[in-house]
Amino acid sequence: MGMKPVGILCASEEELAPFLQVLQEECAVEKAMLTFHQGMIGTIRAVAVYSGVCKVNAAIAAQLLVDAFQTACIINAGTAGAVAEHLHCFDTVIATKTAYYDVEQEILTEYHPWMPSAWFPVDGRLLELSRELFAGEQSVAFGPLVSGEQFVEGTARAAVQSAYAPLAADMETAGVAHVCYVNKVPFFAVRTITDTPDHEGQQVFEQNCIKASEVAGKITLRLLHAWEEKALAFGDM
Repeated sequence: MGMKPVGILCASEEELAPFLQVLQEECAVEKAMLTFHQGMIGTIRAVAVYSGVCKVNAAIAAQLLVDAFQTACIINAGTAGAVAEHLHCFDTVIATKTAYYDVEQEILTEYHPWMPSAWFPVDGRLLELSRELFAGEQSVAFGPLVSGEQFVEGTARAAVQSAYAPLAADMETAGVAHVCYVNKVPFFAVRTITDTPDHEGQQVFEQNCIKASEVAGKITLRLLHAWEEKALAFGDM
C-alpha cells in the first residue's frame, strides 16, 4: 500500500469505536482539542479521529488530517437521518454527492471556491468499488446526502426533501467534502440510518446510534479490505 494514510473521520465517540477496535494503534496525537489515532488497519495506514458534531468541527478535523497527516483520502463514516421514505433504520447510505441544505447555493458557485454546482463530489474509484462490493444488498443505498446544523425531523425533513431530494441528512458530511474539495483530496462518505420519517426524533436517534455506528463501521471496513485486496495504493489516488 502507499505510505500516505487514509483519514477516517467520525462525528462521535460511538461512530469512531468500530475503527479503534481494529486499528493497530502506534500513537495518538493531540491537536486542536482532538485526538488523532495513528496506526494500521490490515496493511492500510490510517489516521482516525472523532471531530465532534457540526460542520465546523468536522471541517477542523478534516483540515488537520490534510495538513498534519498528509492523508491521501478522507472517509467520513457514521450515522444519518433518512429523508427518503423508502429507507429503514440501519440501512446504509453511500453518498454519490453531498451538499449543504442550509447554505445558499450561490455562495459556493459565485464566490470561493467557484464550484460548477453546490454539490461536492465523492471519489469515483471508491464509489465504483462500493457499487461492485455491495451490488444486490438491499440494505445499502447509493444517492445524494446533505448536511446542515439542525436535527432534521417533521416539517424540516419535508423542506429538505423538496429542495434537495437526498436520501439522508447529517451535520458533517458536506463540511468534510468541502475541505477535501479545496485541498484536492479524494473524499468518501458512509452513513447508516438512525431515524426515519416514520421513526423520528432525538430519542430514536440515541437508541439506535451505537448499532448504526457499528453497521457503518463494518461497511466502511469491508470497503477498505476490498481496496486492500486490489493492492491499490491510497497514496496514488
